Amino acid sequence: MSAAARPQLAACPACSTAPSPEQIAAMSEVKSGRIMLSLPEVHCAACIVAVERELAQTEGVQSARVNLTLKRVAIEADADITADDMIEVMRTIGYEAHELDSATIAATATNKSGRDLLMRLAVAGFAMMNVMLLSIAVWGGAADATRNLFHWISALIALPAVAFSAQPFFKSALSVLAVRRLNMDVPISLAILLASAMSVYETWLGGEHAYFDAALSLTFFLLAGRYLDHRTRAIARSAAEELAALEVPRADRLENGELISVAIADLEVGDLVRVKPGGRMPVDGVITEGQSELDRSLLTGETIPVFAGPETTVSAGEINLTGPLTIRVTAAGKDTSLHRMADLVAMAESSKNRYTSLADKAAGIYAPGVHLLSFIAFAGWMYATGGDVRMALNIAVAVLIITCPCALGLAVPAVTTAASGRLFKKGMLIKSSTALERLADVDTVVFDKTGTLTTGMPELTNYNDFGDQDLAIALALAAGSSHPLAQSIRTAATANGVTAATLTSISEVPGFGISALWNDKIVRLGRANWVGADALDQTATYLQIGDSPARAFTFTDSLRDGAAELVNAYKSQGFAMHLLSGDAPATVQALANKLGIEHWTAKATPTEKSEFIMGLAQSGNKVLMIGDGLNDTAALTAAHVSISPASALDAARVASDIVLLGTDMAPLGDAIDIARKAKRRILENFGVAVVYNMIAVPIALFGFATPLIAALAMSASSITVSLNALRLR
Repeated sequence: MSAAARPQLAACPACSTAPSPEQIAAMSEVKSGRIMLSLPEVHCAACIVAVERELAQTEGVQSARVNLTLKRVAIEADADITADDMIEVMRTIGYEAHELDSATIAATATNKSGRDLLMRLAVAGFAMMNVMLLSIAVWGGAADATRNLFHWISALIALPAVAFSAQPFFKSALSVLAVRRLNMDVPISLAILLASAMSVYETWLGGEHAYFDAALSLTFFLLAGRYLDHRTRAIARSAAEELAALEVPRADRLENGELISVAIADLEVGDLVRVKPGGRMPVDGVITEGQSELDRSLLTGETIPVFAGPETTVSAGEINLTGPLTIRVTAAGKDTSLHRMADLVAMAESSKNRYTSLADKAAGIYAPGVHLLSFIAFAGWMYATGGDVRMALNIAVAVLIITCPCALGLAVPAVTTAASGRLFKKGMLIKSSTALERLADVDTVVFDKTGTLTTGMPELTNYNDFGDQDLAIALALAAGSSHPLAQSIRTAATANGVTAATLTSISEVPGFGISALWNDKIVRLGRANWVGADALDQTATYLQIGDSPARAFTFTDSLRDGAAELVNAYKSQGFAMHLLSGDAPATVQALANKLGIEHWTAKATPTEKSEFIMGLAQSGNKVLMIGDGLNDTAALTAAHVSISPASALDAARVASDIVLLGTDMAPLGDAIDIARKAKRRILENFGVAVVYNMIAVPIALFGFATPLIAALAMSASSITVSLNALRLR
């Protein structure tokens, strides 16, 4: 796609507001020749230097800047320079690269909630420190007029700060009270409001104690926990947006003999679209012109390309391999087969959404408990003092403050942030807030095959069966094709130093193979029925020289990096493992035997995969599903927790709880262990909160919870929880 066309994508369906001036400016930059690439493998300053130096030396490139944090490079280049050109440059120096849609990133880049939380946290922290300084003077013995003055100054600082900083808790509490429910923010809001109100009342009456510092400390520490939780999710959102930007939803529509690039949403049934070799089918349709072979592995799991010609039905997501095709649209956008899995996914999601997080369980017990305890304190002291409302209210407020969940508020986000950071360093992105907790429960692992355990790229298995002459001819024929089997022959022959034979009259017959003349003999490389050979029951392409019988090059799907190590790691941890695939039985069995996976299923449809996962769940198993294709989407959603590689189709990544950013599968072997440690830390933090309350509640109930004690107790519990979470790093 040309740089000039790319800005039209800014009207993303997920955006509910018009683009901001900054976004419009970003789109203008795209028009002027801005290319953005994702570089998942850059990791240090040396990588930055290597990438920027190579790009600077490339003709047509005006400037290049690498962002190591986001693992991307922004390139200013001449209008005739394409993203594919830049990807090839990166490949030559050993870096994997993917095109990013700059307009989509610009349209989703604004993140006001994070800045809002950070600003409120800063205000609460600044006010807390100033009020603490005044409180130290009061705790140190300031009395009478001096104490009252310090209390009034504290009120002037604390009340506006609390009114501004605590708004996230107030809004959340009001929203659940409106539907007659309780959450953790209800007792938090009540404690902050009552502490502030009672402090003003006590100051007005010249009282000895005021809780301005405690109200601010409570607000500050809980905002810190809220911000930690936000940052964890923001990293996931940022990377998810970047991954989504890898897929450009456009097609080349044929209008009056000319190709016009249009958004998929603008296509209608009956339109004609052209799909070039190597392109992905943008719509469901019927071929009206052209012959080719289709890679349907993302949809069906089949690794063997299938022939396609006029009247062949195609589906969105299939890859056109060898020849240009003209497609008559029968369904586009949400009407395609790609979206027919939505019902399956929705059904499966309903079961996953019923999972209750540890934090929600704690809140369900804590919120009514602390209200009841505070009421008991108020009623008890009203009875004990013969109706002293002021004293009873002070003690009830002290109970609310000292039992308010600073430790509980930090228990989950502190651990989640630490664990997510550790997994991110290993190349894993946590998308779901409960993914770690669910991953810790796993006892069964289900793998997809193509694109997950294997690369989906064929590997030549019988190279040594051919002589140098045959290989030289095969290399010369394969050099002119983008077919994956031809590419595999080219890779193997080149790696062994084979020199291509001299051929003439080379031509590719889309959907069949390549033919040429060699020493006045016709030589062909392609499908069995085209060269007159009997097809083998495995992936193969056939070489025929003159009138000699055709000979088969055989292939197997090559393993992804780290796949064997991952299976061995899970085996050593005692997990039951299953291999599910839509591929042929012989291929699936060969891979299962190679990796030592005892249970395997071949020719599985998307519905059968989903039903298999649900069957395991009904038997009491907690299933981890690892897959990458459209045919895995429903199964990924049905699983207790799911993982997909970054190379997966967008639908699979959306359905997954965790995304593997790199190409090496081995780091996934540590993921469950890290998740189990994280769950232990969360439970330990809840234990800290329980022990803290067992000590603090009696102090508050008996009237000994002065502002100093409340501030020290809250700070100690929060610091303890945070330090315990950091042990994960």
